Amino acid sequence: MAVAVERERVADVHPYRFNVDEFLRMGEAGIFTEDDRVELIDGEILEMTPIGPLHAWIVDRLNELIMGRLAGKVHVRIQNPVRLGSHTEPQPDLVVARRSDAYANRHPEPGDVLLVIEVADSSLRYDRLEKLPRYGRAGIPETWLVDVEARTVTVCTGPGADGYARQQVRERGDRLAATSVPELGFPVDDVFGK
Repeated sequence: MAVAVERERVADVHPYRFNVDEFLRMGEAGIFTEDDRVELIDGEILEMTPIGPLHAWIVDRLNELIMGRLAGKVHVRIQNPVRLGSHTEPQPDLVVARRSDAYANRHPEPGDVLLVIEVADSSLRYDRLEKLPRYGRAGIPETWLVDVEARTVTVCTGPGADGYARQQVRERGDRLAATSVPELGFPVDDVFGK
């Protein structure tokens, strides 16, 4: 009987979910520094994994490849927030967004985003199972998941209530072409170098 009462008491306890505005105020108040790698996912503040040299190099490489094709046509944001809703604001490795001066006052929202790219080494499982479905549910038209270890890029398209309807793995020798940004395309080999 005592166990049933204890379970009933625990059922009354609910975790507090932060919203994006509260999360922003925490940063402004100095609770987080610019060196803290945290993001807000479904109201929870999660610590992000450290960025290793290869991860950073691939992010830089992707930035060069994208800017070489789309300079002046889009905003390329590196490890900056995207507001997916009132309780979720991840920081993808790269975001290709429509050009807008509005980003001086707010972070891009799903309707602004053309392509999200996540580069994953130690975060592969988390990115695949947690972040990608959220991008799809938010209506972001396309997400690429770069698997550093396997040297592959999973191209996710067809956003919907369950995440992305289509996921196609591109390997060395294949070509990447963004469906959401027709001018953007390059060989998978260019992402990983020699």
